[in-house]
Amino acid sequence: MATATLSIDLDAIAANWRALDRASNRRVATGAVVKADGYGLDAGRVARTLAQAGARQFFVAVAEEGVTLRKALGPGPAINVFSGHMEGDTQAIAGARLTPMINSAEQLARHFETLPRHPFGIQLDTGMNRLGMEADEWAAVAEFALGQGPKLVMSHLACADEPGHAANAAQLAEFHRLTDGITVPRSLSATGGILLGEAYHFDMTRPGIGLYGGAPFGAAEPVVRLSIPVVQVRAVTAGESVGYGCSWVAQSDGAIATLSAGYADGLIRAMSNRAMLYAGDVACPLAGRVSMDLLTVDVSHLDEVPEALDLLCPAQGVDRLAEAAGTIGYEILTSLGPRYARHYAGGVA
Repeated sequence: MATATLSIDLDAIAANWRALDRASNRRVATGAVVKADGYGLDAGRVARTLAQAGARQFFVAVAEEGVTLRKALGPGPAINVFSGHMEGDTQAIAGARLTPMINSAEQLARHFETLPRHPFGIQLDTGMNRLGMEADEWAAVAEFALGQGPKLVMSHLACADEPGHAANAAQLAEFHRLTDGITVPRSLSATGGILLGEAYHFDMTRPGIGLYGGAPFGAAEPVVRLSIPVVQVRAVTAGESVGYGCSWVAQSDGAIATLSAGYADGLIRAMSNRAMLYAGDVACPLAGRVSMDLLTVDVSHLDEVPEALDLLCPAQGVDRLAEAAGTIGYEILTSLGPRYARHYAGGVA
C-alpha cells in the first residue's frame, strides 16, 4: 500500500489533558480547545475522549465547527465559539446550543436582537490586538453586558510560550483592571498560560496545543506517528542531482529512497533539504524538494532500507520537525492532509 499511515493516540491526548488539569489551580475548571478539527486529528474523536476524561467546556474557532462538534458530543458539554456571533451565525448558534464569545459592541447588539435569552460570553483584548473588545469599548457596554449574565469573560495571551516576556505581566495586569470585581467566571490562559502559574489561571483554563503533544508543554505525551511507505530505492552516483530544481546533489555514491507523500498531504515545502525521516532511531536526511506526492530521502548509510520511514515518531515530534522547517508545531499538525490511513488507539470511537 502506498498510502502513508497517521497513527493517533487518543489516550495520550486524554493523559495530556489530565496533566494540564492537575497543573491548573485545583479550584479552576479545565476546558479544551478542539478548533481546526481537533488540530487536524478529528475534533469529534478528540472531544469525546476528553469529555470522558472530564472536560465539560470546549472551544472552537467558528460556529460551523461548533455545529459539527455538537453532533459528535451530544447535548451536555458547553461549546464556546471564539469568533463570537457573526452575521449569519444566529441559526447555527441557536440550533447547536453554542456559546459565542462576543468580540465587539456590534456582535453584542446582534446577539441580543436575535437571541436575547441565549447564553453568551465576552472576549476582551488585553494587548494582543487580534480579537475582543478594547478597554474603551468594554467600558461603554460592560454594565449592560454583565447585567445579562454572560457565562465567561476571557482574553488571550500573546507571548505565553515565552515565560519571561514582559507582555505576559502586562496582559495579566490589564485583565485584572478590566475584570476585577465582576462575579462572572474568567479565563485568560491556554497551554502556555497554565504553565506560567496560578496567577494566570483565574476560573477556567483552555489548553490547546499541549493536548496534542506540542510545545510549550514539554512533559506532554507524544500523540502522533506518521509512517510513509518507500515506493522505490535507487542508486545515485557522486554529482547526480535529485528532485525538482536539482537542489540536492550527491556528494558521493549512495542510495535514495522515494516515499509516497508530499505537500498534497500537508508536508510543507519548507521542509525541503532540511527535515529528517527516521528508520527507528536512525536519521535519514530529506534530499531535495518536497513535491506534490513524493519525498526523496538519503538512505545511503542504512544497511537495509525498511518498508516505511517515519516523519513523526518518538525520535522526532511535531516541534522538532517544525524547527527544521522554520515553523511551529501548530502548522505541522493542522496541515496533515486527508489522504493518510488514520489509525486511532484508545479513547472513544
